[in-house]
Amino acid sequence: MPNACPSCSGNLVVTELCCSDCKTMIRGSFGLPIFASLSAEEGEFLKIFLAARGSIKEVERQLNISYPTVKARLDALLNRLGLGSLQVEAKKSRMEIVARLERGEMTAQDAIGLLKRLEE
Repeated sequence: MPNACPSCSGNLVVTELCCSDCKTMIRGSFGLPIFASLSAEEGEFLKIFLAARGSIKEVERQLNISYPTVKARLDALLNRLGLGSLQVEAKKSRMEIVARLERGEMTAQDAIGLLKRLEE
């Protein structure tokens, strides 16, 4: 499904829905689901990743690609879905915890507890 206007590259909006059984029509302005913006290749990668329950090793095996390639595709997909900033924030938080540990501002136990909570 196209998600950009072929004329000006603006965002497309669904303006009409139709029931396939009774032909009832609903008109309005409906945004496209975020996953509609994915290419067929990105959608297939996401499907395989989900079927593998997030196991990068399993995705490697199914697609016959390397670990770095799986990670790169996953990072690109997260960025495409607007979720890349979450990874950056989590990394910053982990780095701050390690820095506080190195400065002696917390114990190793406290650092482990905080790091575990970040993973939840």
